[in-house]
Amino acid sequence: MNNSPIDLIVRLKNASLANRKEVELPYSKINKEVAKVLQKEGMLEEVKEEKKGNKKNLIATLKILKRKPVLTGARIISKPSLRQYVSQSRIWEIEKKGKHTVILSTSKGVMTGKEAKKQKIGGEVLFEIW
Repeated sequence: MNNSPIDLIVRLKNASLANRKEVELPYSKINKEVAKVLQKEGMLEEVKEEKKGNKKNLIATLKILKRKPVLTGARIISKPSLRQYVSQSRIWEIEKKGKHTVILSTSKGVMTGKEAKKQKIGGEVLFEIW
C-alpha cells in the first residue's frame, strides 16, 4: 500500500475489532511517528521495532481496558485522491465531537489536534480516532 498512515490505521482498527493484542505494521518514519502519538494518547501500550532480514516492521501492542481495546474506531479524513488541510483556527471544527482525537501531519511532525492548536500550526488531517 502506498499510503502508510491509512494502512497503519486500518490495520490497528481491524486488530482492535478482532480483539487482537498485537499487530505488525510496515515500518516508515511517518508510521513510527503516528504510532508514538497514539501511544502518547493512550491508545497503544507499546511500540517496538523488529528487523526480519533486511526488512523492518513495527510491532504495536494495543492497550486493553476491561478486556476490550481502548481503540474502538477510526475514520480516515485525508485520502490520496483528496487531501484535507486545515489552518490552526479551523482545527476545532474537526474536533468538535470532543471524544475523538484528530491526528495531523504538520511541518513540525505528526501530532494531535490539541497539540497543533497549542503550537498554533495547521497541517494535513490524516484521521480521527476514538
